[in-house]
Amino acid sequence: MRLSLAHAPVRLALWLPWATVTVASLLLSDNLTGFHGDESGGTHRVSSGLMQCGEYSNEVMPNGQCRLMATLPQLAEQRCPDMFRCTDEVSYWLRENEERKQQVQDLKETISELQEELRSHRHRIKVLEMQHQARTGWNASLEQRFHTLEESYTEATALLQVHGSLIYDMQRQVRNLSMVVERVRRNPGCMINIVRTSPLLNAHEVLHPEVQHIRNCPIDCASLYYSGVHRSGVFTIVPSREGTPLEVYCDMETEGGGWTVIQRRQDGKVNFNRKWNEYKNGFGDLHTEFWLGNDHIHDLSSQGAYSLRIDLEDWNGKHKHAYYESFSTEDEEHQYRLHVTGFSGTVEDSFAWYHDKHSFSTPDTGNICAEISHGGWWYNQCFFTNLNGVYYKGGRYSAKSKNLLGPDGIVWYTWKDSDYYSLKKVSMMIRPRTFRPRLSP
Repeated sequence: MRLSLAHAPVRLALWLPWATVTVASLLLSDNLTGFHGDESGGTHRVSSGLMQCGEYSNEVMPNGQCRLMATLPQLAEQRCPDMFRCTDEVSYWLRENEERKQQVQDLKETISELQEELRSHRHRIKVLEMQHQARTGWNASLEQRFHTLEESYTEATALLQVHGSLIYDMQRQVRNLSMVVERVRRNPGCMINIVRTSPLLNAHEVLHPEVQHIRNCPIDCASLYYSGVHRSGVFTIVPSREGTPLEVYCDMETEGGGWTVIQRRQDGKVNFNRKWNEYKNGFGDLHTEFWLGNDHIHDLSSQGAYSLRIDLEDWNGKHKHAYYESFSTEDEEHQYRLHVTGFSGTVEDSFAWYHDKHSFSTPDTGNICAEISHGGWWYNQCFFTNLNGVYYKGGRYSAKSKNLLGPDGIVWYTWKDSDYYSLKKVSMMIRPRTFRPRLSP
């Protein structure tokens, strides 16, 4: 390409790579007379010996390119020297520059595509992370469920063991019942299905008064013990003298069991200030406080040789007992006269030595001791033992504060050395003198 100049001055600026300018400068120097320049690539001017064709300069820019400045003045019909003979080289480098620019643009587009693909990959990674977290949570949920199932299995195993133990116990009880049924089948002497109404039973336990009785029934709690009953509770017996079924409370635990309880005091809920007929037939509740009845005590103690045990408890929780090897009472015609001997135990005797061979009295019989003592007992003048007296909570009491004529509490004199200390709990029970625990019938 040639550069023609006419009319007005023209300023031309080119930015070229430094190598390109160097070649151009060398070429220009061959065509310009009076050329002056410095090796450092400073300002170059055309010699004044030529027509004024202008001037040019070049300098290296910070980015490594060469800045070429040419000022061409207005000329009439003259031409400036052909300053750019190396047009092909300049064009080559310009084309190279354009290709590089296109490459840079292509690189920018490629980078943009790569960035977009990178964003896509990051999005996929985020989705995969979320899926991983979801799977992790699901696995944790499964692990928790598995742990819960393990706990449930452990509990179920424990319950199965308990149920197995219960089933085993029930099977054992069924076997015991089967043995009892078989024993009854082989010896069906006692077949009591319905018993008479008893004043010692509460309203829920009262049965119809019809009686069905056949021989060989248990005559006391010892007989029940020998037949296989080894738990305490209320049972039906048929004393041999009367031949009438009777509900009694059996103590199958104290000193080997087999005891028929004839009296119990424990909370003062039952009033023992009763008349003769009430003491004759019995009163109270077999599960709490009661007097079995003088007729029944006579029937029981007269069908063999019986012993008596009396258990005592004071308000400090101390326990003592008295044992009498021989015990019986006479019938009503003889006022249920007492026969009791052969003392032993953990408390001094206050019963046999003073009350033996004395008749039973109640407040309505005219006995002054019974009236003063407000109870029924085998009174002498009046008592050293009064187990059917008034129940005083706390133990000690005074006749003056109660406006009494004399002591009337639940007294065992030789334990507390006082007529004015009322015991907290007492019980009287009998069994055959020849009883031996855990023997077969």
